[in-house]
Amino acid sequence: MVQKRSLAILFATLVVVMLGFGIIIPIMPFYVERFGGGGLEMGLLMTSFSLMQFIFSPIWGSLSDRFGRKPILLVGAFGNAISMGWMTFAGNYGLLLAARMLMGILSSATLPTAMAYISDSTDEKNRAGGMGLVGAAFGIGMVLGPGVGGLMSGITLEAPFLMASAASLCAMILIGLLLPESLPVESRTGRDVRIHGLDLSAMWRGLFSPIGFLLILAFLHNFALTNFEGIFGFYAQVRYDYDPPTIGLILAVVGLVGAIVQGLLTGPATRRWGDSTVIKASLFASIFGFIFMVVAPDLVWVIVTSGFFVLCNSMLRPGVASLTSKRTVMGQGATMGISNSYMALGRIIGPLWAGKSLDLDIHYPFLTGAVIMLIAFTASMFYLTYDDHIVVNQPAQQDFPVE
Repeated sequence: MVQKRSLAILFATLVVVMLGFGIIIPIMPFYVERFGGGGLEMGLLMTSFSLMQFIFSPIWGSLSDRFGRKPILLVGAFGNAISMGWMTFAGNYGLLLAARMLMGILSSATLPTAMAYISDSTDEKNRAGGMGLVGAAFGIGMVLGPGVGGLMSGITLEAPFLMASAASLCAMILIGLLLPESLPVESRTGRDVRIHGLDLSAMWRGLFSPIGFLLILAFLHNFALTNFEGIFGFYAQVRYDYDPPTIGLILAVVGLVGAIVQGLLTGPATRRWGDSTVIKASLFASIFGFIFMVVAPDLVWVIVTSGFFVLCNSMLRPGVASLTSKRTVMGQGATMGISNSYMALGRIIGPLWAGKSLDLDIHYPFLTGAVIMLIAFTASMFYLTYDDHIVVNQPAQQDFPVE
């Protein structure tokens, strides 16, 4: 009962955090346009955020192994509030970019720590379902956020940023008052165990460990995904001339689909067929999800095709995270930090390509995503072949071995 209550509180706080993220999505393209930017500048905003996540995610993950999950979650919520407040008063593109970088540094504490919290609180059989709760929280935040942001943009373009900052402060209060610590003091890493920062050699060694292919898959998935989420608002504005409320409506439907799939289907699907099978099926279906979005002729079909893409894609992140946590040979916080670095690496390169290719041809980002998903699916047929339920984690202090 205590475990379920803890997960429910974590779920609620993540919903509030992601509400803040979702609120600003519909108005970011118009904010960039106000400062004279285009697709490349939009992509650079996404890339700078992810670059900071790439550098700082493993640091936060390791710090959560040493000091516990709760303090690091508090840092993430507070950092998001501060950076959103800064973006409210950004008077030019340079200040907007700096605020996004600060957000990447501080809010990158949230995701790896939340995943480590799930790993602390669930057994292997139910872990994918727990990871799905994280995804569902993200989805619900993305349902409510874009709709609220689109409506608030009618007041002023700055209003959604203030709302996002307030939502993150609410999340901080929820964490501080209600969320119990999931990592007992006796289970934490000692001060003699070094903090894992951006260790490129460890990331390289990780490729030759039991989670090596999963790290590659995390990179490829996020590279492809940013070809949708990184530029969709700008794409919808350029191709269909949609305004912020319309973009918010589309993203709200997309988020609703994602929340339902990850919250209700991920756990049962992985328990029945296993993480590997679910990952392969999601990769294969996502190929067609990208292709269908290229041919959508009007608003109804944009909503249908975007929803189909998210339906196909929603179980990938929790499936990969769950399998990574089962196959790891080091601490859960450090592992999720490194995994998130690979995810961030995909989100660093992906938006730059998506933004530049959007300036060349508006269909290129989605076609690129389809190709990447095809490559990932083909590789998964060779590398995700054994039963993922038989792997047993090793002691938390062990580092990646070189095989």
